[in-house]
Amino acid sequence: MKALAILGSPRIKMNTDILLNKVIEGLEDRDVLVEKIELRKLNIHPCISCGACEKKGECFMKDDMVSLYNKFDEADIIVFASPLYFNSVTSIAKTMIDRCQMFWSSKYVLNKPSIDRTKKRKGLFICTAGSVQKENAFLGATLVMDLFFKAVNTKYQHNLFADHTDEILVKDRIDLLHKAYKMGQKLVDFKCV
Repeated sequence: MKALAILGSPRIKMNTDILLNKVIEGLEDRDVLVEKIELRKLNIHPCISCGACEKKGECFMKDDMVSLYNKFDEADIIVFASPLYFNSVTSIAKTMIDRCQMFWSSKYVLNKPSIDRTKKRKGLFICTAGSVQKENAFLGATLVMDLFFKAVNTKYQHNLFADHTDEILVKDRIDLLHKAYKMGQKLVDFKCV
């Protein structure tokens, strides 16, 4: 079993990255082969809505996104982690997500999917926020993630949210770290319906 773990935070070894690493630990302890991608290190250009993918089923831009397309197709589990920025995901995360328009176009415009639509992939979204969040504060980010997971033919099954991280760091929340680890383990067993 293969998992793709995507860090959409511009900062490493901080709250979002720490939670993602705990989920990865849980996955690896269940013998899942995990590849972690740090979006901040990649060269991904924004979608320019040129329509090329509606004609060819692929994006004309040849940047680091090219290798990610194949990784989505090969993954059995996709874990996406981003801090909450203006009630959504970060700009580097959104740039990558927007480039998944190619999958949508290949499926719904050309009827020639460039991703295996029969494969049952499982999805988890991790999101952290510096301030205390009220009810539905993560809604903007989850709406974006719902469409992303649909684009990459992944069953969006779970969220892991952490707020108030400006005052109480994730690394100091033993219960949350344990929950993240357990979620990684349980992802292996969850059934896609």
